[in-house]
Amino acid sequence: MPLKTFRPFTPSNRYKVLPGFEEITKSTPEKSLTEPLKRTGGRNNRGRITCRHIGGGHKRKYRLVDFKRRKFDVEATVVAIEYDPNRTCRIALIEYTDGQKSYILAPVGLQVGAKVVSGENVAPKVGNATPLKNVPLGTSIHNIELVPGGGGKVARSAGQEALLSNREEGYALVKMPSGEIRKFNDNCLGTIGQVGNRDHMNEVSGKAGRSRWQGKRPTVRGMCMNPVDHPNGGGEGKSKSGGGRQHLKSPWGHVKGQKTRKRIKHSDKFIVSRRTK
Repeated sequence: MPLKTFRPFTPSNRYKVLPGFEEITKSTPEKSLTEPLKRTGGRNNRGRITCRHIGGGHKRKYRLVDFKRRKFDVEATVVAIEYDPNRTCRIALIEYTDGQKSYILAPVGLQVGAKVVSGENVAPKVGNATPLKNVPLGTSIHNIELVPGGGGKVARSAGQEALLSNREEGYALVKMPSGEIRKFNDNCLGTIGQVGNRDHMNEVSGKAGRSRWQGKRPTVRGMCMNPVDHPNGGGEGKSKSGGGRQHLKSPWGHVKGQKTRKRIKHSDKFIVSRRTK
């Protein structure tokens, strides 16, 4: 999908790089597959901000995407490729032979009119979902389940793909997008192909307003705050003395670079190797 650049008639156009949307074939969502999406503004049930930089933005409807793909051995036809404001990738509207409609993540190369199917013995074609034990080695997959029947959790954002590298003793060894190699139960479903909208990482908003449309509020550096607001706040200018620059910390006091992952974590036993820099 090509990106659009603009002539710098205004400051916001100078560095703006936006998606082209050529692949989208339907502008309004399927009404039966949407539900209301309530905004929190980053606040909990007590009205306290628990997640910063959230608020405002355009009203949205949530699209009910089928991450489980449990309608086995029933062929479906891709009816449309749609935009989803709630995720970075595009979604595909599919219709099964019995008339039921559903949304799935749209992988690279999936076109309107294509046939997709989910099941034990299906061809390794783009958009088909099958257990990892039936996927050929070296195949790109996405929307991978962590627990059989639990629905896809891994590799769901724009441009993501994981590679099935090996199988051993009832487990599939999958190279994650991060480079980590992890074990999955080989009965977990995975969808063939790479998630679409690969150029999402190269988009540039160009102006603060577009971020506000997306519900993102401004971020202020900790060094610009007062001591009561941030560990890096306060001091006389940027001086190294007089209460100036200290060791950089997060707003909650963690030193930058400090590891916060639990040393003993149940899921660590499924990690075969981590990527080394």
